[in-house]
Order: sequence, then C-alpha cells, then structure tokens
Amino acid sequence: LYTRQVVISGCLASLGGAYLTLVQVRFFAEGMSAGKGFIAIAALIFGRWHPVGSALACLLFGATEALQLRIQALGANIPYQFLVMLPYAIALLALVGKLGKSTPPKALGTPYFGENRHSD
Repeated sequence: LYTRQVVISGCLASLGGAYLTLVQVRFFAEGMSAGKGFIAIAALIFGRWHPVGSALACLLFGATEALQLRIQALGANIPYQFLVMLPYAIALLALVGKLGKSTPPKALGTPYFGENRHSD
C-alpha cells in the first residue's frame, strides 16, 4: 500500500515539474523553480501531512501566486518585488499559524526496506 502511494507521489511530482518546464515557462532554465520547494514543504506541513490537506494548501498557495500575477497585470501601484514575495509570505504566515499543531509522521526519515525484507 505504501509503495503505491510513493509511486503515485513521484508521478504527481514529475507531472508538476513537466508542467513548469513545458507549459508555464516553455523551456528549461537554471533556477526556474526558485523557491517552489519551500512552498511545497509549507503546503505539506500546513496540510497536516495528509494528502487532502496538502492538496488544499497547494490550491491556497497556487491561488496566491495567481493573485500576485493578476495584480501585476492590472498595473497596481505596488512594487513588483512585494507582489512576487506574496506567495512566500502567505506560506510563512500559514506555517507560523500551525506552529506546534502539525506533527510529522513517526516514520519520517526512517528507511523503507519493503514488507518482506527486514533490516538486521
């Protein structure tokens, strides 16, 4: 069961990377993910280490990113640096709000050897 979940997680992560490269930016460039890993980890913690909660957190952070792009397109009189910072600030505020309330899984960081194999 857990092996299947890891494979599905890897497939979803690769689809996200492919989308970023092929659709959003349309070419590969050094540093193109620039901080997206921080937002992904923040979504995992904010979602209380649960797939549904993490998906909802990703939607929240994605909506924040779309909002900052929309505000830039409308020509608001706000420096673009503050708008680019908005998704990361929201992620940081979300983490501060969950301080001490989200506990990671007990097996986090423990090597997985399979159901039939034991580590002697």
